[in-house]
Amino acid sequence: MRTAAIERKTKETDIKATVTLDGEGRFTVSTSIPFLDHMISLMSKHGLFDIKLKARGDIDVDYHHTVEDVGIVLGKAFRQALGDMKGIQRYGQASVPMDEALASVSLDISGRPYLVYKVAFPKKSKIRNFDADLIEDFLQAFAGNSGITLHVESPYGRNTHHIIEGVFKALGRALRQAVTIDPRVKGVPSTKKCIG
Repeated sequence: MRTAAIERKTKETDIKATVTLDGEGRFTVSTSIPFLDHMISLMSKHGLFDIKLKARGDIDVDYHHTVEDVGIVLGKAFRQALGDMKGIQRYGQASVPMDEALASVSLDISGRPYLVYKVAFPKKSKIRNFDADLIEDFLQAFAGNSGITLHVESPYGRNTHHIIEGVFKALGRALRQAVTIDPRVKGVPSTKKCIG
């Protein structure tokens, strides 16, 4: 079973995560940021990943450190759980409608981290006290530490919550497709015989 456990402790955050790629979409997520918990739970459920995540951070200062560091830890966990990457499909793509909003994620487990983020919110937006701009920071940290080339788009949407929810559902589904083992793929899916 492809599983990884990662811990990260700094002066700003203390995070422990376990990720199982070949899971059932089970999750236990506690970051002290309810909206982030909700989004990671959606990623787990739609990706069929089992995720256990506990994070404590200086949220009395701001949510940024915790959100970014959770992205770092989850990215490292996915990278480690992928192991030698033999037999994976490598590419994944998903579009998810969320009521009036549409979100699309295309990704390549390339070993070359990159984020293209084309998500425009209707206005400078917060969901309760969660700044929507932090989603880009999470995705940048996740892509950078997982070694994934990640393209995220939402061409339209009126409700900020719906846009972000669509992004995380699409991320889970695209990741599930990319990490799936295809028995026809022999070795690493690259003509270079390596990823990265």
